[in-house]
Amino acid sequence: MRVMFVAIAYEQLGISMLSALAKQRGHDVRLAFSVALFNDRKHTSWNPLPRFFDDTRDVLNDIERFHPDVLAFSPLSGSYRWCLHIAQNAKALLPKVKILFGGVHTTAVPDRVIARPEVDYICQGEGDVAFLEILSAIEQGDFSSPLPNTRYKTPEGRIIQGPQTGFIQNLDALPFFDKSLWEDYFNMSDYYITMASRGCPLRCTFCFNSFFANLPGQGKGKYVRYRSPAHMLAELRWAKKRYQTKMIGFFDDVFTLDKTWLKIFLEGYKKDIHTPFQIFTHVNHMDEETVRWLAEAGCDAAEIGMETLDEEYKNKYLKRHESKETTAEVIRLTRKHHIRSRMDHMLGLPGEPLEAQETARQFYIENPPARINSYWVNYFPGTELQKTAIRFGVITEADAESLNEGFSFDLDSYNRSHKLFTREQLRHCRTYQVIFKLIPFFPKKILSRLNPGLFKSLPAFMSEGLASMTDIFGGIATGEAEFLIYTKHLVFHIYRTLLGKLGFPKPRRMRHLAPDTQAVCVHTADGSGHKNSCDCQRFFREGQTTG
Repeated sequence: MRVMFVAIAYEQLGISMLSALAKQRGHDVRLAFSVALFNDRKHTSWNPLPRFFDDTRDVLNDIERFHPDVLAFSPLSGSYRWCLHIAQNAKALLPKVKILFGGVHTTAVPDRVIARPEVDYICQGEGDVAFLEILSAIEQGDFSSPLPNTRYKTPEGRIIQGPQTGFIQNLDALPFFDKSLWEDYFNMSDYYITMASRGCPLRCTFCFNSFFANLPGQGKGKYVRYRSPAHMLAELRWAKKRYQTKMIGFFDDVFTLDKTWLKIFLEGYKKDIHTPFQIFTHVNHMDEETVRWLAEAGCDAAEIGMETLDEEYKNKYLKRHESKETTAEVIRLTRKHHIRSRMDHMLGLPGEPLEAQETARQFYIENPPARINSYWVNYFPGTELQKTAIRFGVITEADAESLNEGFSFDLDSYNRSHKLFTREQLRHCRTYQVIFKLIPFFPKKILSRLNPGLFKSLPAFMSEGLASMTDIFGGIATGEAEFLIYTKHLVFHIYRTLLGKLGFPKPRRMRHLAPDTQAVCVHTADGSGHKNSCDCQRFFREGQTTG
């Protein structure tokens, strides 16, 4: 069948996996993608630029040209309404197309999503098995059998719900991510993203893992699972040959969780890949030995969730239990071993004392990381933090209903909504947002004398502009890879869009790919889905000897 995924702004590894699985079964798979310049539905919205660069019509044209049998979406809460808009228009163009929704937002509010008239199927939870079952049922015209992790509508409009099954335990049985889907939009020579594991050991109240981990109930199996070092290294050998990649990003929730696995993997990585890489991790799973291993293997940066430095609040409302002492030690160790520590700090948490930002300022001045990423809190569907916000009176039950339906403009903290924050809270947090951006770039003597009151009188656009400019110019001045990579990505797509608007052909790929590597690698541990000439079969065989 013809299967088309629709995505916006970011490369999604979940889609890459489902594409690889579908191609193993012989389906023709394509991608309709919105670059969403200056309006990524997650971090940036720079009015009025999004209207000029809007590429929604291009997405619909791609769908109409391919004429898919199945159109699949994996929205986050911020992109859910956009996905619905595409699905509605696709149904109008192609009435027989089957619309499938999965992903985090769908899993959080499945009843709402399957109730949408344009949605035919939803997948709740992991979709590796469910997606193939759905494609098979559509191909065979079976509209009566329950499917795992799936709800769907029969031709009569009845909803059939299948059982919620356990998590896949053997990740080596899955193919490598199908990166060919994204090659027209992302330069994987500059930055190649992947994952070595699934699941997170934490149950933070603001994160989808807090409910996703418990979906199957009894018999769910382990939630945190790892690919073998050999399997992971085989993918990276293939990627290095195809893309000559200069930076690798591991998007695992806590990359350093399993020290035994980590040591074996990093030994193989240091020997065969030796490419700078970045990780996400947690301070409770970083010690001197771990940091040293990472540094020796080429770790460039570690992003670490900090959220707040008010330990009492953190323990009670976020279910986070790291101490300031442990955090300070990890910052010291990463500095010692020349790994850039990027601390994620939340602003506007419900019920957090205003003094918490001053506590954080004093801590960061004494223990300056390489960067402090400040994020305004959002109340995502399915999370306990949304309920906490209701209890504190920050949002109402009606507001929560709107958030669950994806109507988030007036309730989206990226828009600094006065419905979410008082003027005092906004002014207070903006002040510290500026200071947090300055801390990594100035000496302690200057920072200790920096009075927060200096910034409180600044208009909102000036304080946020100052924070953004400090972030950008600081990153460029210090040569941080992520800023240079994103700048290159942005410039290319601005150039590409302008050419299209002027009537010229758009350049498709961002760079030339190695011609002697296959675009899609569908390796599995038992060797199925392979031709004898497939590069990754050799890479995996070699990986078994090194891993």
